[in-house]
Amino acid sequence: MSDPNDRRDADPGKPVQQPEPPFPEQRQPPPGIEEELEPAPRWRGERYKPAGKLAGLTALITGGDSGIGRSVAYFYAREGADVAITALPEEAQDAKVTKDAIEELGRRCLVFEGDLTELAFCDHIVSEAVKQLGGLDVLVHNAAWQNRKPIEELSEDELDRTMKVNVYAYLRLARTAVPHMEPGSAIIATGSVAGIRGSDRMSDYSATKGAIHSITKSLATELVDKGIRVNAVAAGPVWTPLNPADTGLEPDDVAEFGSSTGSSKMDRPGQPEEIAPAFVFLASNADSSFVNGAVLVITGGPT
Repeated sequence: MSDPNDRRDADPGKPVQQPEPPFPEQRQPPPGIEEELEPAPRWRGERYKPAGKLAGLTALITGGDSGIGRSVAYFYAREGADVAITALPEEAQDAKVTKDAIEELGRRCLVFEGDLTELAFCDHIVSEAVKQLGGLDVLVHNAAWQNRKPIEELSEDELDRTMKVNVYAYLRLARTAVPHMEPGSAIIATGSVAGIRGSDRMSDYSATKGAIHSITKSLATELVDKGIRVNAVAAGPVWTPLNPADTGLEPDDVAEFGSSTGSSKMDRPGQPEEIAPAFVFLASNADSSFVNGAVLVITGGPT
């Protein structure tokens, strides 16, 4: 398995060298495990230079066990924040990797295992993060559920899960978190280019990402007087465990993931470490104090 620390392009002055398709053909049962993904996603960001932008802050990041969420949690810790992450019980091994990496930096990392479709879990993780970390400055709703399927095969159970993980949890978490957040706090959601231009056989997922963008803009207007900024990052194809765990993708599709990204010219998927700095930017009042209600698009090319 590829070692994510084996980096020959860590010098920030050199061109980025990221993995390109074709990748090995592979499939995993949902929700997918990062430790079993080949090549290993790059999430540590050796080229990134922290500057204490989140020193003393606390953050709750859903889906922080792997993919973009893992990288965001790690970057936040590098910037001086203590974090709490969520994971499904099946993702415990990935969550431990994230926790261990953050604790090696001398920061705290709480892991909450549970299902974001459940109202009680959403309320619990916010209250426990506030209690155990001493407050909540940044809420990142990153966890998502996706499975490609033709519209005539979209079951009620699948539709319900996609909506509850992606949309309901965002609203529920914000509803519970806002009373605990002081002026200068930030809420950030992971959107998607699929929520902007749609995606074949992903009507439910695309709908949820469009809803996330709309919720972000609505909350930004509603919470501005409280001094809470709300923004989203709309990513294009990114190499994460969601890809081999998508039951609508065949192993040969996974092998070519990101090789055709619409108008992008990079001909590869993004890596989590290429997305995470945007979340640092949006959380940092030193960088984005005048950014509110934005959907920052990161696709490797024009949208």
